[in-house]
Amino acid sequence: MAEIILKIILAAILTFAGSFWVEKLYSGSTELTFPKKIAERAKFRKSILFFSLAIFFNLTDEIFLLPAIFLLILMILTDFEQYMLFDEMTFSLAVLGFIFAWHSSILTQGCFAALVGGGIFAVLAVFSRGSLGGGDVKLIFALGFWLGEKLFNVVLFGTVLGGFAAVIMILLKKKDRKSYFAYGPYFSLCTIYFLLS
Repeated sequence: MAEIILKIILAAILTFAGSFWVEKLYSGSTELTFPKKIAERAKFRKSILFFSLAIFFNLTDEIFLLPAIFLLILMILTDFEQYMLFDEMTFSLAVLGFIFAWHSSILTQGCFAALVGGGIFAVLAVFSRGSLGGGDVKLIFALGFWLGEKLFNVVLFGTVLGGFAAVIMILLKKKDRKSYFAYGPYFSLCTIYFLLS
């Protein structure tokens, strides 16, 4: 019970720290998709962040996964709010992933997955003419260290989930076929699932 309470307290602290970090990144960026709607699109950020962290933190006993979950949820939120995956977050995720891979004795597998996955997505980004952004490429690279051979599963399931969500939004006329769809959140959600399973 004490461990659960501590993780909830940690989730509360990280909720305010994470939201503050996001606001700071937004204020220093000139590439936001909705710069005039920051407050409107972020009105549920703290609630979502807190409950997500509190739930996911209590699903693992591996302390080293906590910062990964924190960063992944922040990236889910920024990608939904502004279609942005900040380098500061993906770089932090990659560095922690490298340490995690080394500590877990999957460094070779993690490096291979990062390079191959990141490389394939870099090629896809070139040929997609903007449909796939540089942020997604860097995210896949970072996830490779954490997931190793499971990266393929995350890409597969994340693409299917993202595609399903895109079809629903098109049917509801929230977007059209030429609209940008954020796939980062779906890759991140699938990563959390595989890290916790």
